[in-house]
Amino acid sequence: MKTLIIGPNDQGQRLDKFLTKAVPLLPQPLLYKYVRIKRIKRNGGRCHIADRLVLGDKLELYIGDEFFSPPAFPFLYAPPDIRPVYEDQNLLLVDKPAGILVHEDARESRDTLIHRIQRHLYEKGEYDPRRENSFAPALCNRIDRNTGGIVIAAKNADTLRVISEKIRLREIEKYYLCLVHGVPHKKCGVLKGYHRKDAAANTVRIDAIPQPGAKTALTKYRVLGHRDNISLLEVELLTGRTHQIRAHLASVGHPLVGDAKYGTNRMNAGLGLRCQALYSYKVVFRFQTPAENLEYLRDKSFAVGHVPFVEEFGFSPADL
Repeated sequence: MKTLIIGPNDQGQRLDKFLTKAVPLLPQPLLYKYVRIKRIKRNGGRCHIADRLVLGDKLELYIGDEFFSPPAFPFLYAPPDIRPVYEDQNLLLVDKPAGILVHEDARESRDTLIHRIQRHLYEKGEYDPRRENSFAPALCNRIDRNTGGIVIAAKNADTLRVISEKIRLREIEKYYLCLVHGVPHKKCGVLKGYHRKDAAANTVRIDAIPQPGAKTALTKYRVLGHRDNISLLEVELLTGRTHQIRAHLASVGHPLVGDAKYGTNRMNAGLGLRCQALYSYKVVFRFQTPAENLEYLRDKSFAVGHVPFVEEFGFSPADL
């Protein structure tokens, strides 16, 4: 028999959702059966799949030891090297270098941004997976491997829920800096296009007119300066589509410098960039609705101190 006590990061979850995360080796059909025949109990009595868990609830699991795996902490294989932009008791804003994955994939399972963050918090004593049943510090947003910049990480379940909702409501503004080939005719504006994915090629296409299955993409930009037919832009995402900035700017004749997927090798030859010149450099918490435990962040703005390609291409911080 194993006992699980519902903690602050577990409360409010349905019983089945919680157990799926807390005991991942337990097949779902068996989970339902064990609840039905009372081999899983809540506070000593019968429970139901749809029960909402309350802080302090005691779950007793009369199930085989084979369903409980020994604790394995893959984040300990990652270095604790992160570049904090801002940190408090609820969240962490990290400046991700280009080249680091945010989450593991088939090629890289150890040195990822989330594992670095979990290792950082573990060493600070703010996260111990042995004290958690179903929660681990998690990323609230993500950026491509070869894009650098700010990623928001939640330290607790309430923060993850609130930030995820604020992102859905577009109450967190995300600003990017990028270098593009050419000089846009208009110094500022909002690009509107229709975004379609090509899963087989791992690319997207943005058309000027509506297409079947396409989603609207809105990209706001401002030209900050230009040197030698290369322009520095500040971009705000008004919609959040895959590869939106890269594909949208390329669709209007201004592909990102260093972008081999949506630009050309000929255009990028000799520029010395191994990936696209794109950086998520600033976030603004522009809350319009109640923010619960994060109310203190209302209208706060956070930006990275240095964007590598800005000075390399002859621009200065004064251009920002």
